[in-house]
Formats: sequence, C-alpha cells, structure tokens
Amino acid sequence: MKESYEIIRELREDKDLRQRDIAKIIGTTQQHYSRCEQGESDLQTRAVITLANFYNVSTDYLLGRTECKQGIDVLNQPVLGDYTTGRLLTEVLSLNDIGRRAIIEYIELQKLKEKIHR
Repeated sequence: MKESYEIIRELREDKDLRQRDIAKIIGTTQQHYSRCEQGESDLQTRAVITLANFYNVSTDYLLGRTECKQGIDVLNQPVLGDYTTGRLLTEVLSLNDIGRRAIIEYIELQKLKEKIHR
C-alpha cells in the first residue's frame, strides 16, 4: 500500500490543485503542507478529516491503511430498504468462509445474468 504522503499528493494532483490551495483549506502554511507531502511532517487529525471530506474519501484511505477510497457517505448509502452499504458489508463479514464464498458466487452469477439480459 502507498504511504499517506503519496496519497495526499496524488489526490491533490488529480484535482490540478497547488499545495498552497490545500494548505489554505486545512489551515496551514504551504511550507508545512509541502513537508507533509514529502513525508517529513504529519497532518493534524483535524486536517486529515478536512481532507477526507474535501476529497470524499475515508480517513483510513488518506492514512494508507486501506486501498478502499469510499468515505462514510458510501457506507451510509441505502442499498435496499433499511440495508446500508455498511450494514451489508458487516453482515457479509460476519459469515464464515463458506458463507462468504456463497455470497461472492451469487454476486458473480447475478452479474452474469444481468449481462446476458442487456
């Protein structure tokens, strides 16, 4: 997985923003933010949360703890009825390996059916 300083630099560059722009958003100097992008300094917790909200990614993604970019909004998004993405994920993770494998096989089968019926 990537380091957090690589992630924040890539996210900024993907939006064609300057370090000065991001520094202003998180309330720091361009010099301090530059050191953060070089891995020489760490962002404060509040800055990490602000950037996660700004880029619409999770704080764990910003910190290099996961490759999953989706933020809290996606986890709270309704899937069907009162099931949210987060609840569905929690339910799947509560299953043993056999149950998880069955869910994955079912998803693959559904995707194949939908592809055929297009």
